[in-house]
Formats: sequence, C-alpha cells, structure tokens
Amino acid sequence: MPKSVYHQRNPQNSPYYQCVEDSFEIFEMVYEERFERQYGYFRPYVKRVIYRYLDCGILKNGFARVRCGDCGHEYLLAFSCKRRHLCPSCHQKRVMEFGEWLCREVVKAVPHRHVVLSIPKILRRYFLYDRKLLSELSRCGWEALKAFYTTVVRDSKAVPGAVVAIQTFGDFLGFHPHLHILVSDGCFHANGMFSVPPSVNTKALEQIFRHKVLKMLLAKGKITQDMITLLDKWRHTGFNVFAGPRILPRNETSMENLARYIIRASFSQKRMTYHRETSQVEYQSKDGSQTKVFNAVEWLAAMCSHVPNKGEQMVRYYGYYSNAARGKRKKADVDDKIPCILEPELTDRDFRRNWARLIQKIYEVDPLTCAKCQGRMRVIAFIHDQDVIRKILEHLNLWDVNRKPFPRAHAPPINGFPFYDESPAPSADEYLTDPDYPAEAYF
Repeated sequence: MPKSVYHQRNPQNSPYYQCVEDSFEIFEMVYEERFERQYGYFRPYVKRVIYRYLDCGILKNGFARVRCGDCGHEYLLAFSCKRRHLCPSCHQKRVMEFGEWLCREVVKAVPHRHVVLSIPKILRRYFLYDRKLLSELSRCGWEALKAFYTTVVRDSKAVPGAVVAIQTFGDFLGFHPHLHILVSDGCFHANGMFSVPPSVNTKALEQIFRHKVLKMLLAKGKITQDMITLLDKWRHTGFNVFAGPRILPRNETSMENLARYIIRASFSQKRMTYHRETSQVEYQSKDGSQTKVFNAVEWLAAMCSHVPNKGEQMVRYYGYYSNAARGKRKKADVDDKIPCILEPELTDRDFRRNWARLIQKIYEVDPLTCAKCQGRMRVIAFIHDQDVIRKILEHLNLWDVNRKPFPRAHAPPINGFPFYDESPAPSADEYLTDPDYPAEAYF
C-alpha cells in the first residue's frame, strides 16, 4: 500500500487568511476610534505579526528545494512565519513540539491533574489593559496550588511541580484570562519520595486562589478595599476551580494530549465561516449549539487581543518543574536518582524537533516521501535571494499564480461595543468536549 504523501498547503485559499487580508487595513485605520477603549492601545507588534502571517507559506518570500534521490522528483517548500496564535499552521507545529518536549524532558512519572483557575468578569478588564498582570495571575495560581498541596501532605518543605499556561480567550474569543495548569498530584520530598493526597478539595483551592488574586490586585493599585468588600457580598465569588481526573504515569498519551491542549490556539478554523460578500464571520461554539456573527473587522480586533507581546511568556514552570530546580538537579547529577522519573527513550539527536517529523505527526503524512516513486526525499537548498526566487518561479509558471490578490475593501462596522465572554464559569464538561481534543484522551 503506497504511503500518504504531503501536499503543500495554500494559505491564500483559506477563509481565515482571506478574512485577515481583506480586513486588516480597515482595522488599522479605525482601531483608535472603534476599539481602543475596548482593547487598549494598538500594539505595533500585532501589526508585525499580521504582516508575517500574510507572508507565511508564500513562495515569493523564499523557499526550500526538496528533491527525491531516487527519481529526481522535486518540489518547493515555502518558508513559514513561526508566529504564535495568529498563524494556525505554525502554532499547531509549536503545540505538537511542546507536547513531546514537556512529557519527555520536564514532567516525572508521578500522578498529575489538569487544573483550571478562572476569575470573575468584573476583574478581567484589568488584565486586558495591563498584560503584565497575566504573569502575576500565573504566580497567584502557583502559590495557591503550592499552599494547598503542602498543607495536604503535611510537609512545608515538600513542593509540587506545575506547568502553568495562561489563556486569554473564551468560547467566542471574548477576553477571558484564566489558567490551565498541569500539576503533579502531590509533592516531591527532599528525600526523593513523592506523596499523593487522597483528593482535591476545589472549594478550599478556590478560596486560596481568590485571596491571592485580590491581594495582588490590591497591591498593584488596580482595586480598592471597597471593591473587595463588594465582592465579599456576592453569593457566588465569580472565581472557579476545575480539577480533572487523576492521570496515572502509565497514561503517556493522555499526558501529551493534555500538554497540547493547554497551549492550543485561540480559535479553530473548523468552526469559522467567512462570507467575503458581506464581510462577516460566523463562529460556532465548541459543542456546535450556538453561532455568533461578527463583522470581519470586529473579528480581527478580538483575535488580535489574544496575540502575546514579543517575548511574553504564556507558559511558566514552577516548583519541582521550574527551570532553576531542573538545572540544579542536572548540575548535581541527581536528577536520575529521583524515583519515578520518565527515562528518555531516544537520544538527544533523535529528540531534535524538525519540520518533517512534526508535519508527519500533525497530518499523518510524511513530507519527505516522494509522490512519484515513494522514495526518500531531502532538502537540497534554501533560496532567499529575490532575483533567484523570481527566476525559479517564472520558469515554473508560479510567479503570477502565487501573487496575492488585492484585498477587498469593506466599510467599517457602524457600531462598536465592548464584549466579554458570556460563557459560564469553566466546568468539567467545557474542557473535555473540545472536538479537537476528545475526552477519551484524558482517561
């Protein structure tokens, strides 16, 4: 049976690409008037990210030549932008790579849990206008988990390990900052032992997290004591904690799927429909029960609010899994002496993340399998020079074919209004019914 072969993507034909290309110029012109109050000042870095995305996968911007050594068949592979969140293709490669690396290099062979911590809507705007607070929110989540687990195992010197992913999007792209945490379900002791608690008391964890967040916002001058007094009178705090089922060490597939899930992209192309004639975007909820219609400019504004700043870390490592702790153990050559460690199955060279293997894992095809003879192909050159690029594409009659169409101009939307995600607080069903990450993967 012949192997499946890789077919190069054509981003210009995707509805998402067309929506960004058609709407960005208008979005930039009307941002100050329409969206500055809603999303804060326009970030110049977002503009650079969008331009990089519009050049992603376009042969005119450079490519690699891939040739089969058996039959001489050759194709051109366009360079990618490697941007986070905004580019679906590049972000998906990052997701696959992260899942492998985390499971093989960071987490240990002990039980883990998926924990989600969220905050009330009344506090979300502070994180929207000041993105530096997102890292403080991550710290609050870690301190709450550490306090909870060290109390349960009755050892103040023991420490859990946690990987905290900051997400800012809700079901319909409303700004909804919350934390997805992969945490060891217990604590590592100094003597190399690991204690597992009987269960997770989500109510107790919620109270600790609430206290940490309000204390942090008060210290930063974002809220007043009167605001805290008002929140104390609420019947429901607005804070929410979801703790998933325990994942045992032998469930390696579940761990890797969860690692990918916590850094997934802010939207799904499968749930998006773009109508170029009316400049509207229809977006379905994860369960497919609801559909929301956006003007294309509003859709782009919502999308851009979730693009991280340059150098902004959206995944952080704490406790036993922190960079400092891992570095000290490796330097002292004691990492391998700790019980229940995931032993590497491959060499460092085999672990090297390369384009071909990631593509094969994502699309279940091998990009280095020849479409003609099923032989093995290899990259023979990287072409950057614009004159050479044009000569090659003109020779292959691809110069005009790959030219970007002129963006379609649409009138800006008439009314603009702030919106936040109206979905209810996170629940077990919400996080285990994503069509891209089936619930079976967690058990």
